[in-house]
Amino acid sequence: MNKICIIGVGLIGGSFALGLKNTRKIEIAGFGRNEAHLQQAQKLGAIDTYSLDIARALSGAELVLIATPVNSFKNILELIKPHINDRIIICDVGSTKGSVIAIAKEVFGAMPPKFIPAHPIAGKEQNGVVAAEGSLFNNKRVILTPTDNADTQAIEYVSECWQALGAKVEIMNDKIHDDLLAMTSHLPHMLAFSLMDYLIQSHSNALDYAAGGFKDFSRIASSDATMWRDICINNPNEIVKHIAGFQQSLDKLSNLIKEGKAKEIKQLFINAKTARDDWLNE
Repeated sequence: MNKICIIGVGLIGGSFALGLKNTRKIEIAGFGRNEAHLQQAQKLGAIDTYSLDIARALSGAELVLIATPVNSFKNILELIKPHINDRIIICDVGSTKGSVIAIAKEVFGAMPPKFIPAHPIAGKEQNGVVAAEGSLFNNKRVILTPTDNADTQAIEYVSECWQALGAKVEIMNDKIHDDLLAMTSHLPHMLAFSLMDYLIQSHSNALDYAAGGFKDFSRIASSDATMWRDICINNPNEIVKHIAGFQQSLDKLSNLIKEGKAKEIKQLFINAKTARDDWLNE
């Protein structure tokens, strides 16, 4: 493969590009709407060339990586559709996979065999290519959710690209992915955002008394609002289901506190601490 086109050269797209350029000699072209951002990406070495014209950006590309918010996917797929042929592999980095597959089927009429949906479970609260790191995906999981008609060689090549960045690649059904990520990624972000909302609505000076623990817990509330809005819109059923499930856990703890059940409260905390410590030590 000689050329890759990245649509959306931000944190994830830029990190993919930087990591790939560290492992092989390949031309990476960027496409976007903001020329200043693309110039910045080129200056930082994430991309070699860029264009505001999709036909030029895709010319000669053998893989196109879509690294933009999920709500933009329909417009982007419609934009690239006239320039996609049977040899171009399409991949994405969206945090929801069922909606991506549904959009692709709507635009193309059927899921293109060489469209391999992917989700790197990695990121930072900072945004943009200035925050990109070639090592961002090292020892991180990347989940692929190919459909039944997916091209085997395309799956293998996409897997190899992510593995070259140090990622641990897994293949999973899109519905299982969306349910698991709603628990482990989407729900924690909802809690961080809602906690910040609760504090600023409850007391104007509350944050003046917040310490290190609150800083750690609330870190992901600094994440990109547009991206997380899109995730909510594209995975609503699973997110709402797990918010309800978490509310039951909060109600359980609230009742234990209300009833003064010290032994049960301590055991709940011990179980939670043990589970987290074991996870950190894996």
